[in-house]
Amino acid sequence: MDKLFQSKWFIRVISLVFAITLYLFVTVETNTAQNESRVVPGTSTEVQVLDDVPLDIRIDADQYVVSGVPEFVTVSLEGKTSVLTPIVRQRNFSVFVDLRQFGEGEHTVDIEYENLPDDLNAYIEPKSIDVTIEKRATKEFDVSVDLINMEELPLGYEVGEPEVNPKTVTIISSESTIDQIAMVKVFIDVTDLKESIRNREVPVSVYDVQGNDLNVRVEPPSVTVSVPVERPSKKVPLTIKTRGELPKGYKLEKLAAEQEIEIFGKREILEGIAEITTKELNLTTITESDKYEVELDFPDGVIANHETIEVDIELSVSKVFEDIPIETEGENSENVTFIRPSDPLIDVTATGNDKLVNALSKEDILTFIDVGTLSEGEHEIEVMVDGPDDIKLEPKLKQVVVEIQ
Repeated sequence: MDKLFQSKWFIRVISLVFAITLYLFVTVETNTAQNESRVVPGTSTEVQVLDDVPLDIRIDADQYVVSGVPEFVTVSLEGKTSVLTPIVRQRNFSVFVDLRQFGEGEHTVDIEYENLPDDLNAYIEPKSIDVTIEKRATKEFDVSVDLINMEELPLGYEVGEPEVNPKTVTIISSESTIDQIAMVKVFIDVTDLKESIRNREVPVSVYDVQGNDLNVRVEPPSVTVSVPVERPSKKVPLTIKTRGELPKGYKLEKLAAEQEIEIFGKREILEGIAEITTKELNLTTITESDKYEVELDFPDGVIANHETIEVDIELSVSKVFEDIPIETEGENSENVTFIRPSDPLIDVTATGNDKLVNALSKEDILTFIDVGTLSEGEHEIEVMVDGPDDIKLEPKLKQVVVEIQ
C-alpha cells in the first residue's frame, strides 16, 4: 500500500480526478446562478416614493370644520415597473381621510387611498393622524391696510388714506378659532413708491392677538387696494447766504438768483417753512463776475427738484492806468506849454465790470484838453477823458495849468 502511494502514476491519476471533479462543480454552480438571476421582461418590481401628495378631506363642510390634517403626505408605491411607471407619471389616484362618519371632538383616523391597481402596494406616511372636528362658524371682519417700509418712501412723497374693496370679508372656521382673531389685514410695501396704487389685488391675512397666522378660510381670499401717493409742494422765498469779503479792489454789484423756489415734503413740515436759504457762499474765493452753482440748505424732510441753484454774481473793480498822455485840441493846440504838471502825462482810474476793466488797455483811454481860442497867457483847464461807455474813467488830476504863447 505504501508503495502504491509512492508511485508517480498513482499520484498523477488522483490529481487528474480531483481536477475534473472541481471543474464540474464550478460549472454546475455558475449555470445554476445564471438561471436563477434571469428576469423575464415586464415582471421586475421597484419602489417609487412620492413626496407632497395632496391629502383630501371628506367631511360635511357645511356643518363642520376640521384641524390637524396635513396638506401633503408621502406615498411609497411598490409593484411591477410596467404598472408603476404610468401611475407615478399621471398621479391619477387619491389619498384622503374620510371624516363623514365622525362627529365633533378629537379623533384618530387612518389615511386611505383609492384608484390604485390591486397589484400595487401603497405605504402612506403618516399612516394615521389626530384630527379635531368642530362646528362650522362664520363671521364678518373689517379689513385694514398695513403700509410697510414707510421709512423707505422717497423723500418729498406722502401717501394718502388707502381704500379697500370690499371693506369686509367673511371668515369661516370653528368658533374657537374665530374667537382668537385679532387682526384681518393686507400689506402694502411702499418702498420707492412714487405713483398711486390703483386696484391692486392683495391676499388677506388673519392673525391672533400675538401676531400668529391663523389658518382659516377667507371669502373672498383677496381684496383690491388703492393707495393715493402725493407730492405736496410749496413755493417760498429764496435767500442767498454769504460769508467773508471779496478780495481787495473788488466790489459786489449784483448777487441774484431765483426769487422763490418750489419745495416738496410732508404737509405738516411745509407749513412751518417760510424760506429756503443757500449754504454760505464764500466771497473770499470770488474773483470774477460769473454764474456760480450754490448748494441749497434744506431742512430735514424737505427737497426740491434741484440740490443747487445758479447765482449770478457781478463784480466791479477799480484799476489805475498810469502816464496817459494828455492830448490838446483846438486852434491853439500847437502853442501850448504844460506848466502844472510839466509833463503832459496823467493817471486815470477805470472803474466798472471786472471783466471789462481787466480787458482795458492804456490805448483804449483818451485824455485831452480843449484850448479852443484861448488867448495868450496861463490858463487852468479841465481834463477830459474818453473811453468805453460801460467803464467810468476818472483822471487823478482834474485840471491842469498851461500857457498859451
